[in-house]
Amino acid sequence: MVSMLNIALIAFASGAQGSLLDVNPGLIFWTVITFVLLLLILKKIAWKPILSSLSERENFIRESLEKAEAAQNETQKLLEENKSRLAKADEEAKIIVAQSKEHAQSLKTQILDQSKQEAKSMIDAAASEIERRNQEAFNSLKEQVASIAVEAAEKILRETLDKDKKQNLVDKYMKDLSKN
Repeated sequence: MVSMLNIALIAFASGAQGSLLDVNPGLIFWTVITFVLLLLILKKIAWKPILSSLSERENFIRESLEKAEAAQNETQKLLEENKSRLAKADEEAKIIVAQSKEHAQSLKTQILDQSKQEAKSMIDAAASEIERRNQEAFNSLKEQVASIAVEAAEKILRETLDKDKKQNLVDKYMKDLSKN
């Protein structure tokens, strides 16, 4: 390679005159020889490392694409799985809401029934109390009427009856009052 450069320099220095477009068969011959030698040297020294480097790069790119595709597939799978879980959670939430509404309605019905029963028992208790007080008032009134009647009868009878007749009359009157 060095020798060819030397030859070209010698030819130029020797005064070979020519333009750039002139054909010089010697220069062509040596250029071809130099090019072929350069190719052989590159083939022996650099071609294998360059090809192996390109092959490694190609493998790296292929593996990267395969990994990216696998990651995309995995992402798609996870996305579908998440959609499925979300739909399931939404369905469960609807079920829970429906159950809560049903429970609330049941609780409402139970509370209303209990309130109605308590109100009825309070009304019944009040009615019983009213009935008892009416009976007490009636009994008290009956006793007062009987007492007044006895006093009135006693006054009347004192004037007209003796003691035995008075007692029989009072007993009879008391029996009649107890029947009512």
